[in-house]
Amino acid sequence: MKRGVGVTVTVVVTTAAAAVAVAVLVRHWRRRKRHEQARRILRRFARRCATPAAKLWHVADEMASEIEATLSSSDPGTNLRVLVAYLAPLPTGEEKGIYYGIDLRGTNFLIVKARLEGKDEPLSEVSRHEVAIPSDIIAKVECTRVGKELAAEINQALEKHGVDMRVFAVVNDTVGYLAGGRYYSDESVTAVNLSMGTDIAYVELSKQTPNSPKESSRSAEMVVNVQWGNFTSLNLPLTEYDTYLDAESKDPGSRVFEKLISGMFLGEIVRRVLLKMAQEAALFGDSLPPKLTTPYLLMSPDVAAMHQDVSEDYQVVGEKLKEIFDINNSTPMAREIVSEVCDIVAERGARLVGAGIVGVVKKTGRMANRKSVITIEGGLYEHYRIFRNYLHSCVWEMLGSELSENVIIEYSHGGSGAGSVFLAAAQSHFQR
Repeated sequence: MKRGVGVTVTVVVTTAAAAVAVAVLVRHWRRRKRHEQARRILRRFARRCATPAAKLWHVADEMASEIEATLSSSDPGTNLRVLVAYLAPLPTGEEKGIYYGIDLRGTNFLIVKARLEGKDEPLSEVSRHEVAIPSDIIAKVECTRVGKELAAEINQALEKHGVDMRVFAVVNDTVGYLAGGRYYSDESVTAVNLSMGTDIAYVELSKQTPNSPKESSRSAEMVVNVQWGNFTSLNLPLTEYDTYLDAESKDPGSRVFEKLISGMFLGEIVRRVLLKMAQEAALFGDSLPPKLTTPYLLMSPDVAAMHQDVSEDYQVVGEKLKEIFDINNSTPMAREIVSEVCDIVAERGARLVGAGIVGVVKKTGRMANRKSVITIEGGLYEHYRIFRNYLHSCVWEMLGSELSENVIIEYSHGGSGAGSVFLAAAQSHFQR
């Protein structure tokens, strides 16, 4: 009897061990199949986001052609908005003294004061004071004023209150970044804003623009602002995620380029890819994380943090997934895939920016025989190191070692709001 009992126990234990082993194998098999499916989605996404140099040159050429067409015709048949944004002389680096600038920011404005000491010295004695615009005033404002009208109304208000100060011009931030670059180098001809939105400004010879305003006779140069967010082309590497993002946005069909490159949208593209993987490959487990379905919950700084994670097993990625989406038990394999999605989205965006810059430099006619300094401002460029590196390497790849020596990319001088100070200095110097 005792021997029979012993045999029975052995059989029971063996059966239980086999069941556990089978369960472990099944879980491992399911996890592997899910991982393979997620990898398939990733590879397909990577292929559709590919930006080989030949495709980028098509984008650059079309960008240059559309700018030319828009400047040369009152009805160019393009969505690209190209505006003559500034007609007076730009800074020369000879301006010195204390100057003030105002940076309008929607619901508030920034007053900037700084001392300029010549092109060989940085800004000094910089002070910034931000003032909120009362909501009742904002509610009464109609957005129908153009730059000259707005400047005139501000000057009337200053005069009414006895303030001995005059506003010369109202320009956007990107024109200001260009002015800051020009103060330190007469080869500074282009500026790019890479933040939640994006646009580019460049210096154009007035005589080369048939439809330039009459006021352009004041200066041999004028600044052209290109709202390149509206640029579109069959050569843009659009995916199903971009198509759905655009369709569900507040302006379907508009800002196609911006939705591929700006800080407003990079995180949302990543979220949509991760949602697809969670739905079809259970990337984060059997249940779909509810917050992963919330649009625009993932921001570009979060993408940068996950993409630049060099910790063991992608610990920063895990922390971000938990913090933003309440995903508490992500696997190292899942976190690795998340990092790779960020890489694909960032590389595509940065390389498209690079192609756009090359297109604008081509439009200036300076590529082969003159240096061009490109000033870039914005958190996407300043804080997202890998994005910045992809942008630089794209320009080098497109132009080659010889031509790329003529294109110098640098971060802006003085930061946000400083551009208005440089422009105020230039105008004051010009009027003497």
